[in-house]
Amino acid sequence: MVTVIVTERLSMRFPRVTALDRLSLDIGPGVTGLVGSNGAGKSTLIKILLGLTPATEGRASVLGLDVATRGGEIRERVGYMPEHDCLPPDVSATEFVVHMARMSGLPPTAARERTADTLRHVGLYEERYRPIGGYSTGMKQRVKLAQALVHDPRLVFLDEPTNGLDPVGRDEMLGLIRRIHTDFGISVLVTSHLLGELERTCDHVVVIDGGSLLRSSSTSEFTRTTTTLAVEVTDSDEHPDGTAALRERLTAAGAVFQRATEEGLPGAGHILLVEAAGEETYDLVRDTVAELGLGLVRMEQRRHHIAEVFRPEAAEHGAEQPTEGQPR
Repeated sequence: MVTVIVTERLSMRFPRVTALDRLSLDIGPGVTGLVGSNGAGKSTLIKILLGLTPATEGRASVLGLDVATRGGEIRERVGYMPEHDCLPPDVSATEFVVHMARMSGLPPTAARERTADTLRHVGLYEERYRPIGGYSTGMKQRVKLAQALVHDPRLVFLDEPTNGLDPVGRDEMLGLIRRIHTDFGISVLVTSHLLGELERTCDHVVVIDGGSLLRSSSTSEFTRTTTTLAVEVTDSDEHPDGTAALRERLTAAGAVFQRATEEGLPGAGHILLVEAAGEETYDLVRDTVAELGLGLVRMEQRRHHIAEVFRPEAAEHGAEQPTEGQPR
């Protein structure tokens, strides 16, 4: 497999804490999500991969370049979008991104052309001459993304790119991240504490905790289908609680439920999770819904969520259970 990032027993130890503990990874092209709580070692790992911080032990390479000896070459080929607000408020997006392009080695004319193209790509072309201090949080995140892309890198590190964004802004940012790879062939390493974002955006997910690797798998492996059938129905005049009526009838027919219910679509009740014994389970559910006169919203094989797969692994390591929407 072609790899863009390799670490071998990478460790980073401080006097009172171990940020990375013998971390070994092979990350290929595409969009890779890096999951971990605050203090899990994500930021330390990125600093080492950029050649900014030397590891205590072990080795790492980015795009085939050793981080210990070729950090400058790595930074020429890699873009970095930091998590925190670090933009100068009194300059425009154009001025700032041109400056960053020049810092990356582009000549003046090429820097201006690339800046215009990149700001158009991230949706800031109309506002490119306004001072950054007057930008919204979403616009500032787009400026940070633009400066990471302006020098046409082969790989970008995006640190919590959806921080502070509303749901619409998050969706737009996730779309931009996906297009970085699909439209331009640039590989992406993106950190996030929102596991649902990674399910939607990433090809591969790496989970670290306390500086150690918990799991590294393709998103499809994390979210593989289960043997559980998710059934969602609407109520009827005869059965104002259609979910309860369906559950009672299916139980009498011998159906086995994984657990009671989980939230469904707004206004459509809840989802029943039925163990699928075979095609006959589909037939039983369909016929029972019809007999009760309920509306069938969905009947499909349920998929795992990354949080569900991660939770028991975290417990085995003695860690605190993650909360909804968060890995830790």
